[in-house]
Amino acid sequence: MKTVRIPPTLRTETGGERQVHAAGGTVRELLDDLMHKFPGLRNQLVEDDEIAPFVNVYVEGEDVRTLDGLDTPVHDGNTVILLPAMAGGAPTPLAAAGSRPAEPASAARSPR
Repeated sequence: MKTVRIPPTLRTETGGERQVHAAGGTVRELLDDLMHKFPGLRNQLVEDDEIAPFVNVYVEGEDVRTLDGLDTPVHDGNTVILLPAMAGGAPTPLAAAGSRPAEPASAARSPR
């Protein structure tokens, strides 16, 4: 069995588990087994039978897109990490209309 780390954004689909075990000799087989056990993950991990563009999958710290993609081998004892892309945030509020955003504290100049 291989260990799959589940990020907080996907844990509702795994009953809150941070790590689960899955079987398979490749990333594709491993994800198929994982999605069979946790069907709610399918829409969040794959698109058109490929890893969804907003999801990164790592085997032993290596992004599978730089390896063999879904055909990347996964060996017993390997750890696989699922990492959906995070986006969002808010623009820095302006002190007054038309003014520049405030500098971060780390960029503040020291007194002369």
